[in-house]
Amino acid sequence: MTDEQCESGMSQGSTRGLEPPHARLVSHRRVMHGDVVEDPYEWMRDKDSPELAAYVKAQNEYCERRMASLHGLRETLFKEFTSHVEQTDMSVPVRVNGYWYFSRTREGSQYAVSCRIAVRGQDDWDPPQVDPQAEPGSMPGEQVYFDANRESQGHDFFRVGGMDISRDGRWLLVGVDTDGDERYDYRIRDLETGEELPEVFEGISNACFTPDAAWVFYTVLDDAWRPCAVFRHRVGTPVADDVEVFRERDERFWAGVGLSFDERHVVIGTGSKTTSEVLMLPVDDPTGEFVPFIPRREGVEYDVSFACFEGAGEHGEDIPVAVVDHNAQNPNFQIDVIDMRTHKPPYRLGEGTCVAAGSPYGCEQGDRVLAGASGRPVGTPYHDPRNPDILQGARGLSIDGIALHRHFVALSYRADSLPHVAVMTKDEAAQDFLHARPWRFRELVPDALGSPDTASEGGEARLYSIGAGGNPSYDAPRMRYSFTGYTRPGELHEIDPRTGVDTVLKRAHVLGDFDTSRYAERRIWVTARDGEHVPVSLVWRRDRLSATPGEAERFGIRADGSSPMFILGYGAYEVSSDPGFSVARLSLLDRGVLYAVVHTRGGGEMGRAWYEQGRRMNKKHTFEDFVDATRALQRMGLASPARTVAEGGSAGGLLMGAIANMAPECYAGIEADVPFVDALTSILDPSLPLTVTEWDEWGDPLHDRGVYAYMKSYSPYENAPVPKDARVRDFPKIFVTTSMNDTRVLYVEPLKWVARLQAAGVDAVEKIETEAGHGGTSGRYRQWREISYENAWCLATMGITE
Repeated sequence: MTDEQCESGMSQGSTRGLEPPHARLVSHRRVMHGDVVEDPYEWMRDKDSPELAAYVKAQNEYCERRMASLHGLRETLFKEFTSHVEQTDMSVPVRVNGYWYFSRTREGSQYAVSCRIAVRGQDDWDPPQVDPQAEPGSMPGEQVYFDANRESQGHDFFRVGGMDISRDGRWLLVGVDTDGDERYDYRIRDLETGEELPEVFEGISNACFTPDAAWVFYTVLDDAWRPCAVFRHRVGTPVADDVEVFRERDERFWAGVGLSFDERHVVIGTGSKTTSEVLMLPVDDPTGEFVPFIPRREGVEYDVSFACFEGAGEHGEDIPVAVVDHNAQNPNFQIDVIDMRTHKPPYRLGEGTCVAAGSPYGCEQGDRVLAGASGRPVGTPYHDPRNPDILQGARGLSIDGIALHRHFVALSYRADSLPHVAVMTKDEAAQDFLHARPWRFRELVPDALGSPDTASEGGEARLYSIGAGGNPSYDAPRMRYSFTGYTRPGELHEIDPRTGVDTVLKRAHVLGDFDTSRYAERRIWVTARDGEHVPVSLVWRRDRLSATPGEAERFGIRADGSSPMFILGYGAYEVSSDPGFSVARLSLLDRGVLYAVVHTRGGGEMGRAWYEQGRRMNKKHTFEDFVDATRALQRMGLASPARTVAEGGSAGGLLMGAIANMAPECYAGIEADVPFVDALTSILDPSLPLTVTEWDEWGDPLHDRGVYAYMKSYSPYENAPVPKDARVRDFPKIFVTTSMNDTRVLYVEPLKWVARLQAAGVDAVEKIETEAGHGGTSGRYRQWREISYENAWCLATMGITE
C-alpha cells in the first residue's frame, strides 16, 4: 500500500445502523530483516490521542448496539449465576502465628471483608466455629482488619496486590491497585489504632515486612513494567531515604522479594522463563548483604527452602536440611534434600539425596538424563529407582515441589496430564532420609471421588485438581488440601498423616436446582497431525445431548453431530488448564452445550516436554493441536462446526487469532479475551512492557531472521483477512474483550486486529474496558455480569437465544 493510497478517503466513517466504526488509515512501515510491512492502524498506539478516545467510544457504542438484542439473555444468565452462589459466606479460618484469619462475603457487596480471631492457646489447631451469616466483626473477639468494600469507595477499579502482617499481629502492610495497571501503592497500618504511618510506597510490584515489622523490603518496576530492583526501608523513616539492595541488570529477568517459609531469611527471587536464582539475607541482619544460595547458571531453574528433622539425630538432636527443587540434572525437575551438617557453602545443584525426579522423555535436554530419552514419546512410562513407588511408571511426570512441616511432608507433582499430591509423616521421612531409601509417600485420592472415569485411550484418569494449600504454619499437626472437578464443587479437607483421618472442612454449596449426577466428564486423547496424543477434557449434561448413536459412543457419549460446543484452550508459559468447577458453566451445560478443553502443547499438562513442544520454533503445535482436536470432536459427531464457539484469553487469545486464520470453517464464533494478537510487533520492540523477558517464550525476532519469519507466519494480525479476501466468507464471528490499562497485552493489539477484521468485512465486535487491566473488571458482581455478557454472545452464536 502506498502513502497516497493510505491517505485517500480518510474518515472516521459512519456509525449509523449496525455498521462498525471505520478506523482511519495512516501509512506506517515496518522494515525488518529486509521485510516491509505496512501497518495502517499503528497510530492507535498513541493512548493519549483524542482521536483514539473517540474511536474507543465508538467501538463500545457499536458493541452495545450489536448486543442490545441479548439483554434479556444476559439478565437470565446473571440471575442463573447468582441463584447458584452462596452470596453471604466465609472462608475456613487459617492459623497464622497468634490469630485465625478468614474472609467474609456479604450479599450485595462487591468485595470480601478480612477478619481474624485470636487463638485460644499454643495448641489451638482446630479452627473456631464462626457463623458465616453473621455481620463481620460481630462474633466474640472478631476483628475486621481490612474491609475492601470500604477501601474501594470512590474507585471504579480496586484490587488488593498483597498483604503482610507482622508476627505479633499489630502491623499490616497492604498494597492496592486502583487503575488496573498492576502497580500497587503499599501502606502501613496500625491494627490496634487503625492509623496509617506517613510513608507510602507508590507504584511498586510487591513488598514484605521483616517479622518484627521494623523493616520493609519492596520491589520497584522499570519503564517496561519489569520488577527490577529491591529496596530496603526502615519503618518510621522517609521513603526518600530508602536504600537499593539489589538490581537485576539482565532485562530478561524479573525480581521479587519475600520471607522464607521459616521466616529466618529475607529472600530475593529473580528469574527469566528459563533461569532463576535465589539470594538470601538473615532477618536478624537486615542491613547486611544478600548472598546467592547457589549462583545463577544459564538455563537452570531452582528454588530452596529450609527445615529440619526434629530430634532425628544420633543423640536426639535436630538435623537441619535444605530442600532444593531444580532442573540442573533433570528437565522435569528433581528434589534434593541436603544435610546441612555435612554440606557447607558454597552449595551446588545436585548435592544431597534425590527424593523425587521427573521424566526426561520428550524433553529437549532428556538425553542428558537417559540416552535416547529426548526422542521418546512424552507419554512413555518412566521408572527411576530413587522415586517413591507411587511415581513408578508415571507418564509425563514432572515434580512441582515439596513442603516439609514439623509433622508431615507433602509432595506435589504432575502425571498423566493431571496434578497430584502425596503425603507422609515427618518421622517416616526422617527414617527414609537417614537410611537412603525411597520415601514412602502415599497419594491423596479423596474417597468422595468415587469410581474413576476411564478414557478410551491412555488409561484411567480421574478428572480433578488437587493441591496442598492453606498450610502457612510450620507447626500445624494436620495438612490441608483442596480438590475440585469439572462437575464437582470445590472442597477443603484436612488430613492427619499419622492416622489417615480425612475431615471435610468446607464443601462449596451450589444453591438452587443443582445435582452433580446430571453431569458427566471424560478425558479423551486425540491424535494430532504429527502423531502426538493430545488430552481433551469433555463435560456435558447427560440428558441434553442428542441421543442418536454415533462414533462418540466409544467415549460413552451419544450425539448426532448437531450439538453446540464451547471449546477452550491456552497453551503457553507451561501453564496447565486443570479441571475446576464453574457456576457459569452450568448455564451452558443446561442448554445442551458440550464443554471441551484442549490441553495443547505449550502448556504444562504433560510436563516440561509438553511446554517445549509448543513454544519458540514449535509454537505452531499449539494451534495445530487445537484445530486437530476440534476437527476430531466434530468428526465424531459430538458437535457441529456451525454451532462451535472457541474461547481463549491472553496467550490463549493468540491461539484464537491463529485458529481463526488456519481453520475458519471449524468455528461459528470465537471469543478472544485480552488477546495477544499483534505478537510480532510487540516482541520486536524491547521498549514495550515485558518484551525482552518474553524472548525466552517466543524467540527473539529482533535479532534472528528465522524467528521473525516463523512468528510472522502465524501472528494473527499479520495474517488476518483483508478487503475482498475469499476467507471472509467462512470466517467466524469474533467477539473481543480488552482493557485500556492492560500492561501485559497492550490494548492496541486487539484494537488494531478488530479494525483490520472489520475493514475486511468480518463480523467482529469489541468490548473495551476503560478502567481495568489484564484481569478485567474488579468486584464480584461486576465480574459475574461480564461473564454473563460474554456467555450470552457465545450462546447466541451457537443459535441458542432462550
